Amino acid sequence: MNAAAIAARLAERAEAVCRQYLPHGRRQGRYWVAGDLDGARGRSLYVRLRPPGTPGKWTDAAEGTHGDLLDIIRHRVNAPTLRAALDEARAFLALPAAPAAGEGDSYDATEAARRLWRRCRAIDGTHAERYLHARGLARCRFAALRFHPELRYREGSSVRRLPALVAAVTGGDGAILGVQRTWLDPRSPAKAGVAAPRKALGRIYGHAVRFGRPADGASLLVGEGIETVLSLVTAVPAITAAAALSAGSLGAFAPLPGVTRLLIARDNDAEGEQAAERLARRCARAGVAALVLVPEGEDFNDDLVALGRDALAARLAPLLRVPLRTGSREWECSQGVRTEAAYGEGAWPAS
Repeated sequence: MNAAAIAARLAERAEAVCRQYLPHGRRQGRYWVAGDLDGARGRSLYVRLRPPGTPGKWTDAAEGTHGDLLDIIRHRVNAPTLRAALDEARAFLALPAAPAAGEGDSYDATEAARRLWRRCRAIDGTHAERYLHARGLARCRFAALRFHPELRYREGSSVRRLPALVAAVTGGDGAILGVQRTWLDPRSPAKAGVAAPRKALGRIYGHAVRFGRPADGASLLVGEGIETVLSLVTAVPAITAAAALSAGSLGAFAPLPGVTRLLIARDNDAEGEQAAERLARRCARAGVAALVLVPEGEDFNDDLVALGRDALAARLAPLLRVPLRTGSREWECSQGVRTEAAYGEGAWPAS
């Protein structure tokens, strides 16, 4: 079994792993909460025990780090290599020891993500584009999105090949650090009916899928999921946006130098609220004005589908300070979406 398979087995027993390796923590709802990776008492580190979300994934809010249960084991036993951590995990799971000649230590997830990206093609006219159009996303032909017609999907010991939307996650310099894969139903424009239709590969946390690059002094919109962000781009095409891919990554997102205003489009749940608050306060400390937007539904894709493109655009335009045209008629908008507190000097929009 490779590292991914071992991590999946550990995730199935997430609470048992936490009780063994973070014994001073405690269960709180669907999370195991502890002070840090050293197992201290506290609430900074939280490990997801069950869905929604991926069981076994953890975030340390104080350090801005994240990982899976294999990372916890590696840290707690001070394993010098990945192979040593896998040996400890196999012992915990009562699995046979690995063969002497292993090759897991040399695996580079970021390079694997880049290799996958090179094997994909533009989404124009593909099943991935049809999937996005079915979600009401008229604007989706961006360089950060590609399509793979038969991407391997592994679930336990079984392997299938399914079409997939592949999104490039980049850092501030534009270098690809990872990808997010969304497997699709080959017969309809919807996510595949598998246990985990979305999986990340490479370095994701704190980075984003970027839809354009803002000019110096410009504003940037950042949200969680690709569909959420593209809903806002569809409504107001003039905006530059980024998708952080998860609530935890949104909270750790760092705007590019030169961005002076950040619009944070959070999901309508507790995790989204906490992530947006964390990011907004970091922006305030950095002198970047920030405003948090909250959808009426669960996310802004729900709003796009329920309200329609023009109605959502009318609500957003005053906040984005961009002219809005539908056909040949310019809209003068006075409505606004629900917002939370504005942060930082020069917080916007102006009254």
